Amino acid sequence: MTLHQIVGHLEAEVLAYPEGLDRVVTHAQGSDLMSDVLAFSHPNCLLITGLANHQVIRTAEVAGLLGVVVVRSKRPAEAVILLAQECEVPLLSTRLGMFDACGTLFTHGIRGMSDLARPSHK
Repeated sequence: MTLHQIVGHLEAEVLAYPEGLDRVVTHAQGSDLMSDVLAFSHPNCLLITGLANHQVIRTAEVAGLLGVVVVRSKRPAEAVILLAQECEVPLLSTRLGMFDACGTLFTHGIRGMSDLARPSHK
């Protein structure tokens, strides 16, 4: 499913980098802990989060994520939106909560990170 289709399913607003909406998403992760995203995500997945700060964009950039969806109608500061545009990270905002956003995407075929092999942490 493309990010453009995800915008429709989540009734989301595109805040930054609309040029990336043709990216194909197969997996997503919902998290507010950027350390977990860095430890457990895989490149080419979508992040769904309640955070709306610059650390989310930097994490997406470092982890090679396809984009970020901010939930609960949160609107990042203009500096965060500009950073997302500069880093070529599609940034979306939806009125849905994290559970509902994740569930909506799951019902439309997006799978969670448990479908992918995870690194072993001890």
